[in-house]
Amino acid sequence: MLDYRFPTALQMVLSVAMAEQMGKRSTSAILAYGLEANPSFIRKLMVPLTRDGIIVSTLGRTGSIHLGRPAAEITLRDIYVSVIEDKKIWAARPDVAPRCLVSANLCWYFKSIADEAEQASLDVLAKRTVADALNELKKRDTSNCTAVPEPEPEPEESEELCKKSR
Repeated sequence: MLDYRFPTALQMVLSVAMAEQMGKRSTSAILAYGLEANPSFIRKLMVPLTRDGIIVSTLGRTGSIHLGRPAAEITLRDIYVSVIEDKKIWAARPDVAPRCLVSANLCWYFKSIADEAEQASLDVLAKRTVADALNELKKRDTSNCTAVPEPEPEPEESEELCKKSR
């Protein structure tokens, strides 16, 4: 099964950083809309990101989500480790009966390769910050997109807004 926690969390944090640069507000509803993700999944990812000081959220009607520290101080490794926690990139097969040279030694061998690959991945992510990523996205952008629009109000909210404006 594919794990979308890291790419979703990365997009969330980059979106919050971009919104801050533009003087816009970020909420879980706005993030869910922009990421085309389930709002409960967004809120679930906010828990470790908040715990690790990557984002800070304020509650209430005017609540919003902000970066917990400057974008230049948040590495992509920080985001990855926060949301993936201790899950390994590759899992070794359970121990199998040692029937030959391969089956007797594959577990430790595979684990050493997986550990090396994981460390290499973490090293790559540690070299890039949120600020670097945003700058690269802006530099290489060919979309001509503007800021993500605010999500449309739910039908019952829309009716209430109409009543208030009358």
